Amino acid sequence: FPNKNAISTCSVDAHLLLVEYNTHTQQAASPRRATTESAAMADLAVGLAKSVVEGALTKAQSAIEEDSKLRQSAQRDLVFITGEFQMMQSFLKLADDERTRNIVVRTWVRQIRELAYDVEDCIEFVLHLDKKSQWWRRLLPPFVSAARQPLDEAIAEIRQLKIRVEDVSSRNARYSLISDSGSKPVVVHQQPPAAARAAMGATAFHMLVEATDIAKRQYGDLTQLITKKDNGFQVISVWGTGGDLGTLSIIRKAFDDPEICQNFTCRAWIKLVHPFNPHEFIRSLRVQFYANSCKEPESIIGAGVLRMMEATQDDLERFMKELNSKKYIIVLEDVSTIVDWDAVRMFIPSSKNGSCIIVSTQQSEIASVCVGHSYQVLELKQFSTEHSVYAFTEGSQGDGIKAEEISTEHEARPDTILTSKNDAALDWMEKYPITGPGVGKSTLIRNLFCDKILHTTLFEKYGWVDVSHPFNLRDFCRSLLLDFHSESLEATEVASNNMIRIKNPIQECGDLLDQHRCLVVIDDLQSKEEWDMIKAALLSRSSKSVIIAITTEANIATCCADKEDLVFNVKGLQANAAFDLFHQEVVRKNPLSALKNLKEEPKLKELILKCGGLPQVIVAIAGVLAKKTVTLMDTVDSTNDRFMHTLETNPEYDSLRGLFGWMYSYFRSCPDSLKPCIFYMSLFPRDHSTRRRRVVRRWVAEGYSRDSEDKSAEQNGEVFFSKLLDLSIIQQAPQLVTTALGDTRMISCRVNGFIREYIVSRRMEENLVFELEGCCDMTTQRTGRHLIIRESWDRDKIVFQSMDFSRLRSLTVFGKWKQFFVSESMKLLRVLDLEDALGVEDADLEKMLKQLRRLKFLSLRGCSGIHNLPSSLGDLRQLQTLDIRCTSILNLPANITKLQKLQYIRSGTSVQAEESSTPCLSVPQLCGRHLLVGVTVPGGIDKLTALHTLGIVNIGASGGKAILKELKDLTQLYKLGVSGINKRNCKKFSSAISGHVHLESLSVQLDKDSPGCLAGISLPLKSLQSLKLHGPVEKLPVLKIDELSKLTKLDLEMTMLTEGDIKLIGSLPKLCTLRVKLLQDSNLHFCAMENGLELATYQKIKTLEIACSFSLRVAFGSETMKNLELLKACCSGLSVQFIGLENLTGLKEALL
Repeated sequence: FPNKNAISTCSVDAHLLLVEYNTHTQQAASPRRATTESAAMADLAVGLAKSVVEGALTKAQSAIEEDSKLRQSAQRDLVFITGEFQMMQSFLKLADDERTRNIVVRTWVRQIRELAYDVEDCIEFVLHLDKKSQWWRRLLPPFVSAARQPLDEAIAEIRQLKIRVEDVSSRNARYSLISDSGSKPVVVHQQPPAAARAAMGATAFHMLVEATDIAKRQYGDLTQLITKKDNGFQVISVWGTGGDLGTLSIIRKAFDDPEICQNFTCRAWIKLVHPFNPHEFIRSLRVQFYANSCKEPESIIGAGVLRMMEATQDDLERFMKELNSKKYIIVLEDVSTIVDWDAVRMFIPSSKNGSCIIVSTQQSEIASVCVGHSYQVLELKQFSTEHSVYAFTEGSQGDGIKAEEISTEHEARPDTILTSKNDAALDWMEKYPITGPGVGKSTLIRNLFCDKILHTTLFEKYGWVDVSHPFNLRDFCRSLLLDFHSESLEATEVASNNMIRIKNPIQECGDLLDQHRCLVVIDDLQSKEEWDMIKAALLSRSSKSVIIAITTEANIATCCADKEDLVFNVKGLQANAAFDLFHQEVVRKNPLSALKNLKEEPKLKELILKCGGLPQVIVAIAGVLAKKTVTLMDTVDSTNDRFMHTLETNPEYDSLRGLFGWMYSYFRSCPDSLKPCIFYMSLFPRDHSTRRRRVVRRWVAEGYSRDSEDKSAEQNGEVFFSKLLDLSIIQQAPQLVTTALGDTRMISCRVNGFIREYIVSRRMEENLVFELEGCCDMTTQRTGRHLIIRESWDRDKIVFQSMDFSRLRSLTVFGKWKQFFVSESMKLLRVLDLEDALGVEDADLEKMLKQLRRLKFLSLRGCSGIHNLPSSLGDLRQLQTLDIRCTSILNLPANITKLQKLQYIRSGTSVQAEESSTPCLSVPQLCGRHLLVGVTVPGGIDKLTALHTLGIVNIGASGGKAILKELKDLTQLYKLGVSGINKRNCKKFSSAISGHVHLESLSVQLDKDSPGCLAGISLPLKSLQSLKLHGPVEKLPVLKIDELSKLTKLDLEMTMLTEGDIKLIGSLPKLCTLRVKLLQDSNLHFCAMENGLELATYQKIKTLEIACSFSLRVAFGSETMKNLELLKACCSGLSVQFIGLENLTGLKEALL
């Protein structure tokens, strides 16, 4: 732990937090899973519709601007369609929980989405595929030109779309889907629900509007309202939009609050009877004052109550006189009329000594009248969008509880850790030892917490708080104080009166944290606002206490921490750890279970992988299966087949209710722009690593990631990827090396198995995705926007040809390719992803490109049977991404320069490397025993001004000077890879890219006869994050530390590294990954000296890979690579020797 003023924040991915979900959170989850599931999917459906409608609007507005391509009638139709879509978009933004659960509304939302898809497709066809002039057709006789032109067909289609739009709009009116809020203009504030409006008058309604205005919403705490520093007399009315539901529980919590009990010796709760009986009212008041203030045993109190129930008239009159001098709190339940209120007030004096009356009523008018003419409304709690509880207090709207009104009296009492707390910590450690991976974040931190209690004297006090929601700072502080003084590990709600004599728990907590060195764990922090309140009230700069915050959100974690290295991301379990946890839990639940002998059972492994590394899910399934005997494998099969349905509906999995409650909550609140991306991730197999770039480029092609004012579509896609990574919907491919928080630049990722199953169980409801795997029966119901062909599918041609591809937008093939996979009906296909597909040949490619003219994404990566790109490639005017890496293509066709929208070209042919090359590392870009050689590009490549990624290009074979001149004009490049650099062209190459200020990644491969050509050469380094120099490099180019402030990855193939090179590289401030291949006998001494002292170098390095062709000696200084986690070394020569490995204190894995 840091020594002073440090906030250590443990940030965990969203789904790991679910594993250790707090009890109070689980109880707060929806009790009906069916409702939760319906609402969650409804929110996702609306989010998808919003995204598609936004895309269609963008296309329609572009079409209106480019009027030269459309006739006037079509222009008018598009203007009408645009206007209607804007109204639909407004409705979708207003669609609330109640509407989206309505099956009629959900059907209408789906129709909007499908219509938006069709409009977008039609407009794209008009704008981008019909550019060729066909004036000659108009000169032909009518009988010859009978066939309509494509433009005529498109205009007719727009006319039909207009009719459909009109029909969808009228359908809304016909079924009253939008109703009140949808038909009104968008308002700045969030109005109270319809139930509230119906139950109140105009004046109260306007007051409530102000109370619920999002921009200035006021929240109140009933306990704080009652106990604020005031010697006067006050009336507080409590009213809920849902009647008594939740209202009485809030009042009761305040009534029984220890602080209230301490401040008010006279307490009474009276339920009014009708008609009002004054004698019974006073008698009940007298009895309760006695019972609630008496400290005698219950039996004595009971006898006293019975005597008081027989009070005479004189007794009651005497009590009325004494009441004037008493400080009391009285709750009046069920005040339903003004007459009742007036009658009661005749018998209760307005004692200006801090006394208080709380009125519970189901009518807002009564609530306001009881308080007086001038009042303010505060929201006490929101149970749902349709039900909130409000407090009416004296004052003007906008007045708040001022800080000075809170009592500052407090008494800070030093304390020591109770012996029993030590015993509890020891008991916990014995029950839940950390013996390896397989624990959730709360368990992990609990072990750390107990370890500090047992084995250190660093802290004077220890506190653990489970944050309750909605968050209340006063309740939070009270819970923390209870835990500080508790003898157990967890604070109980029951504490001795001596410990609750606190008039201001907030001030008390702040003083304890300031005056003592405390270790405090805050579990389930859910917003930055919560942290800001805690920090402002409790933490001072002089405090020596340490706070550990456990949260689901990475941005909250970074907000809490003072420094980035104090933020920790707890990862999900890897496959082996998940299997181990499962079998350990089975043995714990049933030592005789047959599962002990089924560790290699494929179906069981598949089931565990579907858990996504979430310990809570793994433990729940293990607990259920451990009980099975005869029906064990049947249960495994049925759970596999209906995984998500079983977990959601089977009562045996009730422990997962909190998890599903969180998922519902997240899908409701996540940005609409993310929802299509979440759905889309289910296209990739559960146990399959997928490249980050592949995912992002597909999002761009699908229109899920679009250009904005300040970011390109690619950059927005990277932001989306980062958000899904933070939530562990996307996870890093298995590795031991950690990355910095928010680092999304990993090469490959995987979809979380559990989240994927959750999405797959819903996606067919929206007709989005269908996949072919195993043996499929022929059915006409297989239709959708995205088709996935799995490796396991039996390639049944009859089944395939029975399917409807008219709306298909993406086709992804895993495994064997068949010629019949391309159909003439795939006219709308945007994405064709054949990465690593087997059996794809040139003839197949030529057929694809002739039929699939609307492609935006084409990946042939790994299809070694492809040798040439056909001339029809030039007809793909919409193409944005072309990935032909690891194919046999050596040349790009001349007509590629026609593809004005092309942004991304990845190429490079695999060829056999020399025997002396080292096959065990990726340096220099070795694939097994292969390296990548660049392709030749035609003249005119500078016309592709949208290009931001290009490589690998063979400069030497592509025309030398001419290609370098054109390369100079491609100033928007972010990623560039070149080969064929030699002593004849290296200076011109340096000059050509000197103005590429956006360049983030540069890969340079030298010719073998020019090993020293980079000496003295300057490269654009200021924006570089990745630099690769391959070939026999003798000397590094000019490298300036101040220009390399962003470099995180360096990949070198050199004859040797000099002492100066090692010192220079070691001083790079952000370098995380270093790969070096040496081509002769070498000594690598990672140690930099200055004035006789060793410098701290390579401070950020986490991965070091070394390859050599001869003997190698590597030494590590005592001040170098302190954060190194992974060391790889491979030497094909005589020997490799390491010295100083003991200095690598952070090393997790060494592969030598």
